[in-house]
Amino acid sequence: MAGGIYIGSTAGYSGKNMVVMGIGLRLQKEGYNVGYMKPVGAMPMDIDGKMGDEDAHFVQEVLGLQEDPTDVTPVVVTQDFKVKAFSGQCDDLMPNIVGSYKKLSDQHDAMVVAGSGSMYSGRYCRLDGINVVRQLGIKCVVIDRLQKELNYDYLVVLKDTLGDSLAGVILNDIPPNFMPEVDGLIKPFLEHNDVKVVGVIPKDPLMGAIKVGDLAERLGGKIISAHNKSDKVVENFLIGTMQVENFMTHFRKNKNSAVIVGGDRSDVQLVALEGNCPCLVLTGNLYPNDIILTRSEVLSIPIIVVRDDTYTVAKKMEAILSRHKLRAVIKIKQGAQLVSSSIDFNYLKEQMGI
Repeated sequence: MAGGIYIGSTAGYSGKNMVVMGIGLRLQKEGYNVGYMKPVGAMPMDIDGKMGDEDAHFVQEVLGLQEDPTDVTPVVVTQDFKVKAFSGQCDDLMPNIVGSYKKLSDQHDAMVVAGSGSMYSGRYCRLDGINVVRQLGIKCVVIDRLQKELNYDYLVVLKDTLGDSLAGVILNDIPPNFMPEVDGLIKPFLEHNDVKVVGVIPKDPLMGAIKVGDLAERLGGKIISAHNKSDKVVENFLIGTMQVENFMTHFRKNKNSAVIVGGDRSDVQLVALEGNCPCLVLTGNLYPNDIILTRSEVLSIPIIVVRDDTYTVAKKMEAILSRHKLRAVIKIKQGAQLVSSSIDFNYLKEQMGI
């Protein structure tokens, strides 16, 4: 039976895939035969006629694994499943998870098990991370991603709940200006409460970035100029609805920000182009005037025209940038490298028993 580790998090979209792939690739590099499992999937996908999970399928591809999707993700949450579970008709699915884990574990030296959502997600059908960790009899590492602040209380409560099963935590997405607080206050506080900090992953702008071409597609818009620059990278966005002077102040602080602006605001469009933004997103299905189009070609800055209004585009943009999956190869390499250099691997392997 392989040594295993469960990777959970305090909330959805905390970087579980990145950490799972980073650990998996690193262990493969060290010569381990690594298996992967995501017991509960929330993104149903048909894989060669079998029901699997889209994220799990992607991670399998990255790790070069070919296992049966129904073993990798024994429980896939569909709308039907939820309706049954909420009305109390949920079968006990834990034996399926334990059976699949044993089956996969017998074929590998090391198992990396990915959580879904937070450690309490799935409680409605008794398939939450805490229960899964206990039933599989493996230790877990929980990721906490900095969003305004860290969930230090949550982490300590998890330690109270899980005891020795919590091998430690990984703090993710920590910007340079927050590192002193992590090192000086948060790490000592956690360790004082027996919560081992296994790694601190610095914020990396590339991880949240998206290419202009992908952005246009996701926004349902089309690129109308400088098409050859559609691989420029967008890390953030600004809304150009304010006065030009105020806009300039914001713009100088936020490099690599796409500028979302009404198609009729040529004053702001020009400032954004001259300031070398990665792309302009014009809303309301309005095309720019010829001066703007020409400048955009000369400066090689793509313009995307979209139907929606500025507010709707901004909401979509926020969702895209926070959830943009690690699909691009550059990001996988970058993410794996980040994980590899930020985590105490010797400690991790010791906890996995490999």
